[in-house]
Amino acid sequence: MSRVVVLGAGVAGHTAASYLRKWLGKAHEVMVVAPKPYYNWIPSNIWLGLGLMEEREVVLPLEPIYRRAGIRFVQARAVELHPEGEADSSAPFVVVESTRSEELGNRSRIQYDYLVNATGPKLNFGATEGLGPEKNSASVCTPDHAKAAAKQFLGLVERMQRGERCRFVVGTGHGQCTCQGAAFEYVVNLEFELRRHGVRDKAEVIFLTNEYELGDFGMDGAFIRRNGYITPTNIFTESVLAERDIWSITRAHVKKVEPGKIFYETLDGTEHELTFDMAMLLPPFSGVGLKAYDRAGQEMTAKIFAPNGFMRVDADYAQKPYEEWKAKDWPKTYQSPAYPNVFAAGIAFAPPHPISRPHVSVRGTPIFATAPRTGMPSATTGRVVARSIADKVLGIQRPLHGASMAELGAACVASSGASPLKGTAASMTVFPIVPDHERYPKYGRDLRYTTGEIGLAGHWIKVILHYMFLYKARLRFGWSLIPE
Repeated sequence: MSRVVVLGAGVAGHTAASYLRKWLGKAHEVMVVAPKPYYNWIPSNIWLGLGLMEEREVVLPLEPIYRRAGIRFVQARAVELHPEGEADSSAPFVVVESTRSEELGNRSRIQYDYLVNATGPKLNFGATEGLGPEKNSASVCTPDHAKAAAKQFLGLVERMQRGERCRFVVGTGHGQCTCQGAAFEYVVNLEFELRRHGVRDKAEVIFLTNEYELGDFGMDGAFIRRNGYITPTNIFTESVLAERDIWSITRAHVKKVEPGKIFYETLDGTEHELTFDMAMLLPPFSGVGLKAYDRAGQEMTAKIFAPNGFMRVDADYAQKPYEEWKAKDWPKTYQSPAYPNVFAAGIAFAPPHPISRPHVSVRGTPIFATAPRTGMPSATTGRVVARSIADKVLGIQRPLHGASMAELGAACVASSGASPLKGTAASMTVFPIVPDHERYPKYGRDLRYTTGEIGLAGHWIKVILHYMFLYKARLRFGWSLIPE
């Protein structure tokens, strides 16, 4: 019998565990270790964060799902990785720390034959002084954060209904954030809700981002086919914000957040202050802080993890100028080069370099969007890693399966107003995610599959995707037929 341990139950981890259970017979064990007892469909936290959904509509309890599927679930946080075992045993194991209230902090060892690191990111609010819902800004990264953001937003709506004016700032809370698409989605939904509540004339809405140009989204922007024309995503995004009278600030690194005030630096080195009544600022990501140890018990974290805490996989991590970056630098199999029975999926793997061109301010501050790996890439890498491990466990002799982001396309549907008849969403596809200027010299992508539209149909697609992917996450009949 083989035991496959999956660390994390987000999009990548849950996908990997689900397919492992589907492809491996009952003779083999699939175990998921995750610190939270629930699965969160994070894209819909945008709606939760404005009071448009309840928490129960975006989370699912994991234990009943896994019990029914035959997956063992351990509610704990992985803290140490021992891929060589220890002096008296070569069996690899992870050390986990329980997060159940009745046994909080208790440590135990879990041996594995194969390991999938799908721990996702640490929400690194500490990178910016005063950032985060426990300090001076809101977030929609977790259900609790989103509920608190909704309460703050609706409280300000009541104040505006009494005649007060309010300023809303939405965006990124650090110069090296990712997930600009989520911030963009929240700001346009917020503006829509202000109009729906009849207080838009009492509100100023500002989008604050570390992107060099709007529409960069951490993937160096794109050129899209729209209505027969080729349009850069910066024009597409600028148009969406301009139509809604949302003022934007780009190339910004938030240095500090105080109650009601943001201090930020721009690429030209100038420093600014911006007051607010509500600020929803996303944090930068880092690895969750897993430590690694060799057989003798000596720490070797740097052998397995990059300095940012994400796991090194089959990518080209050589330091080289931006002009020398290639699509082939990106990983395909997500296998650890040091330990072949260890894989990483989703946000847990270390990108070889940003996708967007890096910029540094005259003060030496890096200010640019970092590489996204959420959504479709996370799910796809989870499935591919599961297929490779299943082949190894079952003795199927063939090469590892691959899913390079330089060979994958992605679709994104960003809500810009949740209403059955008046809502809209921006629907975009890109292929490939990482530009390949050797295959597509002019634009870096295949414009046959790189498109963008905005309208009511997109809103309905977004709603359908919400229910479809929650159905898939419940592992209901036919779940595997729903694509990642």
